[in-house]
Amino acid sequence: MLNRLPPRAFFAALFVACASLIGFGLFLQHVEELEPCPMCILQRYAFVSIGLVALIAAIHGPVRVGVKVYSVLIAAIAIAGGSVSVRQSMLQRFPAPEPAKCMTGDLDFLLSNFPLAQALPRIFQGTGDCAKVEWSLFGLSIAEWALVWFVLIVATTAWLAFFRRRPAAAVA
Repeated sequence: MLNRLPPRAFFAALFVACASLIGFGLFLQHVEELEPCPMCILQRYAFVSIGLVALIAAIHGPVRVGVKVYSVLIAAIAIAGGSVSVRQSMLQRFPAPEPAKCMTGDLDFLLSNFPLAQALPRIFQGTGDCAKVEWSLFGLSIAEWALVWFVLIVATTAWLAFFRRRPAAAVA
């Protein structure tokens, strides 16, 4: 059945999924009042980037090589987002004996006050906020759920680009 799904519909569905994930993150932030840490913000950027590329692909309606290009780009972004999720999950599962104090907990502060070469290590170092699990579902934290989604995105885009069999043309 998935082999019959056109790439345009796949990319549109991926856009809707990413938009829904961002919407849920904004719900948790503004309604449930859970402030995102720098690593959470980086994961959001990854979902927004994936969603934008998927939207462009859905509008473009690529075939063969175009599907592979969009899929590889999306998978690369998902791998980057997934690496942030893995790092945050490790901080949450195995916290340091003395948690790092959060400078401000603000990604903008880090990026505007430090050169990128110094800001990135500080972001990935994690903060007390990044290691704290404030919400979970079925025993998985937000970072772990983000990782699940990133893995699904990589797997489905790899399938779409390299393993999907196009349906045989109808014989008249």
